[in-house]
Amino acid sequence: MKRWLRILLSIVGILLTAAFILPLVIPVPSAGDTLPRESLASEGGEFIQVGDLEVYIQRTGEGEPPLVLLHGFGASLFSWREVIHPLAENAFVVAYDRPGFGLTERPLPPYPQEESPYSTPAQVELVVGLMDSLNIEEAVLVGNSAGGTIALQTALEHPDRITALVLLSPAVYEGGGTPAFVKPLFQLPQIQRLGPLFARNIRTWGQRLLETAWHDPARITQDIYDGYTRPLQVENWDRALWELVLASEQPDLASRMEELSLPVLVITGDDDRVVPTENSIRLAGEIPGAELVVLPGCGHVPQEECPQAFLDAVMAFLQSL
Repeated sequence: MKRWLRILLSIVGILLTAAFILPLVIPVPSAGDTLPRESLASEGGEFIQVGDLEVYIQRTGEGEPPLVLLHGFGASLFSWREVIHPLAENAFVVAYDRPGFGLTERPLPPYPQEESPYSTPAQVELVVGLMDSLNIEEAVLVGNSAGGTIALQTALEHPDRITALVLLSPAVYEGGGTPAFVKPLFQLPQIQRLGPLFARNIRTWGQRLLETAWHDPARITQDIYDGYTRPLQVENWDRALWELVLASEQPDLASRMEELSLPVLVITGDDDRVVPTENSIRLAGEIPGAELVVLPGCGHVPQEECPQAFLDAVMAFLQSL
């Protein structure tokens, strides 16, 4: 019996040693062929410098109030393609690729500034920096999912710069960042080394997430899939996505909704399976004076799946300001 116990303990010791050492020594292959960010830009897109970051934007239209569009996790300004020009018929509109996504510069550590550019505070300051770069004094922020979380945080930290909020299924109560209890595990050198490999799985689970985000995924065309995956050709996209995961935090916003004193419109689909519809309904009830629109036959990305219903709701809200 003792002999078998020693053998078992030896096997366990070997496995633990292998688990500790192998991640530090096995080769990590590259993410594949990459292309310069500039070569992937679409017509109407441009790169501008905002602080230390080169940001990819699309701007169009003129008029007040200016609109700043913030996309969700795994997306890019491509997700506003159906609505940006209709919105621009009455206002200046700018959409941009948030750090870690799209064609915006993806810096890696060590960073020139103390704060990671992928952290929530840095992303909030990027919104304000982008507005400064475009000479926008005040704006309406239109944020989808994680972009709605950043929009909310910006309105709380810079209330003098934000005229109103349009929140599309914002991730406030769940799904808004890396849980705090997981963070120490992510700091292990073994996990740090393999992190980019984990991030590359977005090529597979990202497609499933996109399909979950639509009420009717049969309507997702090949062009839409291509638009979502095009940024995965940018150099260091996987390493930057991992840095975003490391820097993200679950927001403590739920307790601060009473601080909001600006007009807010909350939009959700009646079949949102990413940020459950009831979460958006709850949020609209906890923000003083907020309006709520629930779009029938729509999922997590109403600006893509139900663009006309989205536009009708937003236009009516803007006209009431």
